[in-house]
Amino acid sequence: MKRLLVYMLSGMALFGTSCSDFLDTAPLDALSPATTWKTEGDAEKFLIGCYDGWADETGILYWDCASDFGFNFHPHEGWREIGAGTMTSTGSVANYYSFGMIRRCNDFLKNIEGIDFADAAKKNDMKGQVKTIRAYQYFLMNWLYGGVAIIDSYETAEEAKVPRNTEEEVKKFIYDELDEAVSILNNVPKASGYIAKGTALALKMRAAMFYSDFQLAKDAAKAIMDLGQYELDPSFENLFMVAGQNSKEIIAAVQHDENLYSNWMIATMYNNGDGGWSSMVPTQNLIDTYEMSNGLTKEEAGSGYDATHPFANRDPRMAMTVLYPGMDWNGNILNTLDKMLPDGSANPNNNGANNCSKTRLTWAKYLAPMSQYNDVWSTNCQPIIFRYAEVLLSYAEAENELNGPSAEVYGLLNQIRNRVGMPNVDQSKYGSKEMLRELIRRERSVELAGEGLRRLDIIRWKDASGKMVAETVLNAPLMAITGTIDTNEADPTKRAVITGSELVEERTFKPFHRYLPIPQSAMDKNDQLKQNDGY
Repeated sequence: MKRLLVYMLSGMALFGTSCSDFLDTAPLDALSPATTWKTEGDAEKFLIGCYDGWADETGILYWDCASDFGFNFHPHEGWREIGAGTMTSTGSVANYYSFGMIRRCNDFLKNIEGIDFADAAKKNDMKGQVKTIRAYQYFLMNWLYGGVAIIDSYETAEEAKVPRNTEEEVKKFIYDELDEAVSILNNVPKASGYIAKGTALALKMRAAMFYSDFQLAKDAAKAIMDLGQYELDPSFENLFMVAGQNSKEIIAAVQHDENLYSNWMIATMYNNGDGGWSSMVPTQNLIDTYEMSNGLTKEEAGSGYDATHPFANRDPRMAMTVLYPGMDWNGNILNTLDKMLPDGSANPNNNGANNCSKTRLTWAKYLAPMSQYNDVWSTNCQPIIFRYAEVLLSYAEAENELNGPSAEVYGLLNQIRNRVGMPNVDQSKYGSKEMLRELIRRERSVELAGEGLRRLDIIRWKDASGKMVAETVLNAPLMAITGTIDTNEADPTKRAVITGSELVEERTFKPFHRYLPIPQSAMDKNDQLKQNDGY
């Protein structure tokens, strides 16, 4: 039963559920409800159809490339233009403007009503799962594009040519969907990968955080805590390994099996020397955000920071999140700095090839150790959608915004910091709401780095003047470190000798970049749509 969802997803090709965009075709290519929606078994099959691709797996891995923490070299993959601030409605921009999943959910919720269930609670639980999936799709589109059309039961593409609802209307729809879902979902999923109450609450919490509805976010986070099902994993790095996929910290993750329903995207993250593409890589901006192991930022007096050895004496999460030059990797010293190796051969990780990391860094989350995968192009890696650390951080941030510093907030932060050996929060230094806000944001940034939340955070966060944080951190050239590797140095964190930096790309962020452009292809299909300002 534990792997039921993966086995069911592997057989999706046998189902007649359409995956095409609602606005592309009328639902004439789906199986007839008159012949298929008869039994509980039929409903279960179509429920699996709603799960196929429901989570933003690509975005989980790629979205940090659209922030100061990541870089996507290959333009066709869709995130480089977002990160650089060169987006257009016809460019290579990741496209989230799609109603295909929403249509599947609409069909499910409509047709399940005609089936009699022996247990009404089972029927309600299935409806709650699909309502959560639909709410997730609307949240992504509403956050990324602003208001979008709330599509219900249109029968033809022509009928679906409707104007956009307002952002507030869509936000209300999301909250209402999730409130209803929470009220009817089971506390515990029937098998790994299925949605239960905790997932719906986590989505409501995240949405409320991004909409700055802090009381709602705090209440949702508290409800998750009160479920008593989740806890911090004793090992931070274990969370992102195959060995940690059953961790009690994970609330929801994308399901995969290396033979039946594999994840190949992990291979694209490795550097050229490991046979990868360096499709999404971290930046030195992330490294600069980590505190020193003594709890001081690198800018503070007494921190011990040495710009020549920037990887030394840092928050242990740095080495668990990023593969940095000089570290021990696959039986060798990872060298992404030198053009030539000591034996006189060209360095495959820094030879100018497109597949080399342009920032000299690679993600460690999900990639380390490489030996955990039999074939990196066919893995059972399961990217995390929601985990308990985000719950604690969201509660702490919301509570600080509502009521300021408290022992409760410090305690939650200390749980997360102490897990990796970082010292308790210095309450004298972070004793005001403003100073604690700074710490909470930094703590969230490094804890969740590489998990797809950074761009959304720097857009929702405002500085003291009310300006989006993104307007500061993305209006700067993206730089990479340069230097050499000292192979005689025993300490991996000091083998990289940094001597300078070089330009990766120029970047800009204007206020209208808060939203993505609606794809011109969608505008062409629906003359009722209005493009976002600035595009």
